[in-house]
Amino acid sequence: MAETTNSVSRSRKLGPEERASAIATMREREVDVLVIGGGIVGAGAALDAVTRGLRVGLIEARDFASGTSSRSSKLIHGGIRYLEQLNFGLVREALIERGLLLQRIAPHLAKPVRFLYPLNTPLIERAYIGAGMAMYDAFSYTGFMKPGVPLHRHLTKKQVLKQIPSLDPDAFVGGLTYYDAQVDDARYVAELARTASFYGAHVASRVRAEGFLKVGERVVGVQAHDYETGEQFEIRAKQVVNATGVWTGETQAMVGERGEFKVRASKGVHLVVPRDRFHSEMGMILRTEKSVLFVIPWGRHWIIGTTDTDWNLDLAHPAATAADIDYILDHVNSVLATKLTRTDVEGVYAGLRPLLAASDGASTANLSREHHVSHTVPGLVLIAGGKWTTYRVMAKDAIDEAVSAMDGKVPESCTEQIPLLGATGYRAAWNKRSKIARAFGVHKHRIEHLLNRYGTLTDELLDIIRQHPELSEPLPGADDYIGAEVRYACTHEGALHLDDVLARRTRISIESWDRGVAAAPVAARIMADALGWDDERVEREINTYNKRVAAELASQELPDDASADRARLEAPEIVPLSALPTAADTVGTRKEPARG
Repeated sequence: MAETTNSVSRSRKLGPEERASAIATMREREVDVLVIGGGIVGAGAALDAVTRGLRVGLIEARDFASGTSSRSSKLIHGGIRYLEQLNFGLVREALIERGLLLQRIAPHLAKPVRFLYPLNTPLIERAYIGAGMAMYDAFSYTGFMKPGVPLHRHLTKKQVLKQIPSLDPDAFVGGLTYYDAQVDDARYVAELARTASFYGAHVASRVRAEGFLKVGERVVGVQAHDYETGEQFEIRAKQVVNATGVWTGETQAMVGERGEFKVRASKGVHLVVPRDRFHSEMGMILRTEKSVLFVIPWGRHWIIGTTDTDWNLDLAHPAATAADIDYILDHVNSVLATKLTRTDVEGVYAGLRPLLAASDGASTANLSREHHVSHTVPGLVLIAGGKWTTYRVMAKDAIDEAVSAMDGKVPESCTEQIPLLGATGYRAAWNKRSKIARAFGVHKHRIEHLLNRYGTLTDELLDIIRQHPELSEPLPGADDYIGAEVRYACTHEGALHLDDVLARRTRISIESWDRGVAAAPVAARIMADALGWDDERVEREINTYNKRVAAELASQELPDDASADRARLEAPEIVPLSALPTAADTVGTRKEPARG
């Protein structure tokens, strides 16, 4: 939908027409702020800027949240282990944000989750950990709203075994429980980008910044490449925000300047196992020799992770190794009565944390999770570091830095007051879920599933089911998801490829035993109808997805990062590599004569 003078927002949709309109507008008209990077921080920065009244563009080289932001532990948390590092400011900030997300910004996506901390020794450990959890609770009350979760509790050994009967009785002497929150990270980012578009931001995935435009030493925009059409064009901007995470160094090199700091990539691997493999009413947090390990309830599954190791290979496709998987299994099995094996693992994913590097070569597990904002050169703001939970603060700080160099007064950030699309009215809709289910002749659990993924936007899914009743059927091998969700991902959520749907708009690629291979042909046909694909395109999408699955499975049988990386890179890119620029091609700028 093109901008009009009689509207204060754009469409609630983020489909192919809206993408094309966004690109056309960015080509033709200078924006106030252009954000590079469609992860959690970049999408958050776009929403922050546009809700201040600025003209905003957001481009992402791949899919929204295709990197770090879809491969996290899926937790919204203060980081209880950071208390031990005396990083009280970061913990307090993150806990305040946790309360905001749970109660105002995204109550349909963010949910409380209870964790057990098993104790290995009596008295001293209980007092030490209990004091930390009391401080954790206290920090959560220091914001402008209540935390939205219960306080921590002490449990005896008998109480622990009653609630987690699958624990090895010899592995603990008691425990403490506390609450944090969880979220579908990829879905959240897609909703965040869509909300930014709703408020007027021009949002486009599969558009890569391949160089910076400069007037003298000032950055005035980027050279962009639309990988869906092959078009190359310029986007002019008063300020450019680099929110590219682990790609910060590569993006910064395009401007020909050395950054003020370096980002190191730390690989984190997670396993997904069926919920019935062990019985528990809550998750767990376990100490390891390097960091902590979370066991997180995730619908009909458990997510178990993570590792924390240096990664110096391909940034787009970090690979999990057999050693990573064994490391996680060994540590979780240390407290389980019935041990997990490789055959219990139904999904594996690996992501990279963008950590601010230390000059002394410290372990990534010890690097700061704080963020840093810098105006590296005139017209270019860099935001790096941080953690998923504090994305909104990071985005605010980046836009604060950008507007500090603009003429005229720009309003303060207001994103603490801006719910995501689907959030407003969610609790009322949840209370009516039984009536909605009866009206549409579907099971109440299906409506609950939709409400917890789309909030009040569920109405739009139900409209699709009215028009296409066959799309109420579940996808093969992925009973939790229905065909209408695939179509909706294309028409409303910016999905352009099969991988976008199976790996991010849904989580079929990590939640199904076959990693989504059975669902792929059905999903591709639904996408074809929504996006106008021909038979050749359908087969190419299916083959590309299947080869990605095969490469990931192969990498997970290999012992080290180097061999796993080679196996993972056997899979073709969604956009052929021949169409992508090489590293040498991307390092450059286009200079223009200075204008008076």
